[in-house]
Amino acid sequence: MLTSIQTFGKNFLRCGLVGWCMEIFYTAMNSLRRRDYKLTGITSLWMFPIYGCAALIAPISRLLKKRPLWLRGLTYMSMIFSGEFLSGYLLQKHSMCPWDYYKSRFHIGRVIRLDYAPLWFITGLLFERLLSPQKALSSNALPKN
Repeated sequence: MLTSIQTFGKNFLRCGLVGWCMEIFYTAMNSLRRRDYKLTGITSLWMFPIYGCAALIAPISRLLKKRPLWLRGLTYMSMIFSGEFLSGYLLQKHSMCPWDYYKSRFHIGRVIRLDYAPLWFITGLLFERLLSPQKALSSNALPKN
């Protein structure tokens, strides 16, 4: 039990950091559209635990490992949309939501954008890969002298 909690904790930290980095990169690349060549990326401290929750993909991915890529991607995308909606709604209620999608015609409740579906599909598969257990080196895998 303790090792599964430790594993979840490590995965939570890993997903939080990777999510932060992806968001900083994405927002920096978005500045190119505005011809802002400083390429400043932005995020919020609130995003770390939100991205950290992607650690929940690990147990789901074990259940879906034999399923087709499109089904796994849709499942993760749905999980991400649900997490984004729930966290955005709760943060918005307290005037602390770091994002507001009111300008997009594809927003729902100003906290999710349906046009981000392909991004969340790919992001979910990226997190699946990040969270997949690494193959341990066995003594047979090492070259013999």
